[in-house]
Amino acid sequence: MNQSPRPFMRALLDAAIESARPERCVPLFLPEQRDAPLVVIGAGKAAAAMARAVEAHWRGPLCGVVVTRDGYGVACERVEVLEAAHPVPDARSVLAAERILREVRDLGADDHVLCLLSGGGSALMCLPGEGLTLADKQAVNAALLRSGANIHEMNCVRRHLSRIKGGRLARAVYPARFTTLMISDVPGDDPVDIASGPTIGDATTCTDALTICTHYGIALPPAARQLLGSGAGESVKPNDACFARAKHHIVAAPGQALQAAERMARASGYEVLTLGDAITGEARDVAQDHARLAREIARGEGPVRAPCVVLSGGELSVTVRGDGVGGRNVEYLNALAIALDGASGIHALAADTDGVDGARDVAGAMISPDTLARARALGLDAADHLARNDAHTFFAALGDQVITGPTRTNVNDFRALLIVPPV
Repeated sequence: MNQSPRPFMRALLDAAIESARPERCVPLFLPEQRDAPLVVIGAGKAAAAMARAVEAHWRGPLCGVVVTRDGYGVACERVEVLEAAHPVPDARSVLAAERILREVRDLGADDHVLCLLSGGGSALMCLPGEGLTLADKQAVNAALLRSGANIHEMNCVRRHLSRIKGGRLARAVYPARFTTLMISDVPGDDPVDIASGPTIGDATTCTDALTICTHYGIALPPAARQLLGSGAGESVKPNDACFARAKHHIVAAPGQALQAAERMARASGYEVLTLGDAITGEARDVAQDHARLAREIARGEGPVRAPCVVLSGGELSVTVRGDGVGGRNVEYLNALAIALDGASGIHALAADTDGVDGARDVAGAMISPDTLARARALGLDAADHLARNDAHTFFAALGDQVITGPTRTNVNDFRALLIVPPV
């Protein structure tokens, strides 16, 4: 407990990320070696690193193609690596989806496909549904990201507006043998929500997708409304024959990342309270709850005693009301700093384990008891930045951003509260 708060909290984040590195977790789940070449496909922020881990540990012949986010590619010898845009798909996302489908075309029952999926795959492997244009998908995706919808709701809509998600890739691969390895970035680790489930049967319906869009006021392009309203966008259901020879494994998940951070905190002498790896809700509302908990612990009235660390994961939502530059982790911290109002001995870090919080190449930020005082000294109004969803600008001015660079993995958001008695 001799470390200063900021390096210690950053070490907790690094431990969480390290536990989910593809080179650590992918080799443990590789399928049984066979004589036929292994065909590797995949999409997501970790896809290229996962492909390289497969190459390093697969003894036989292999080939294939994966797509990852710009800047997240790594050199592979036998697997082609493509890059595309995230979080809103671009033309390269469509080309990547088409390229992946060509890779598995005309496979037979003796062939074996390995699909590598991680967070971000929904945007990176985009194939608009029948009658939709890329512009239609971009508009719906952008609206969903601003709406406050949670990841389960967003992915339900995405699955029903796609020709590759919601089990459709599995149908394209059939009758080949098929194994999917996933790094989960979704609360609850439901495989159908990881990259919108291209190889997983989907029990949700077009009606469900329409209901979500109506609830959040998503203005659907006419072709999208027609696709959902007619039922023509229905996904592949779990009992479909194409899943008869398919297996899937989650090789890394938010829970194990929190466990890695918990081990480090306990080894450093702190009590640890883990709130769970599947927390959802509006970022600023969750911040209020966590501020109340932290104050209780600081007063000696909470479920653990200070000095302690409170950990949580999951994916929060942001309803965009302003025109600022923000992300769900920095919005949480902006609101948390206001709610704590300089409370002594309480520090916090929140970051996305993929290295990008929202559309910025910044993983997140940190706050401390002097955050608001330092902001006022610089002429910054924390409440104004929160109202405008402008937390990235706020923390950049303070020099409190957390920048990891591309981590090439993604096990969702990581939050740590450090509560220490005042000296």
